[in-house]
Amino acid sequence: MSRKCQLTGKKANNAMAVSHSHRRTHKLQEANLQWKRVWWPQGNRWVRLRISTTAIKTLNNKGLQAYAKEAGINLSKY
Repeated sequence: MSRKCQLTGKKANNAMAVSHSHRRTHKLQEANLQWKRVWWPQGNRWVRLRISTTAIKTLNNKGLQAYAKEAGINLSKY
């Protein structure tokens, strides 16, 4: 499974690490992803998702059903 948020689509960013002497090397800035078990009231069951921490915070405001519809995912698969 790729390191990608299932709700927001966040993924790694290509960046540069700059040393004190200003040598630049490539590095990856990974998204802060967590496995989260969320209660889905419409399906009357738990859903296990791999989502970013910002998505967890937004989930508390929007709700799971609205957020999944906005992202275009079918929760019955998870």
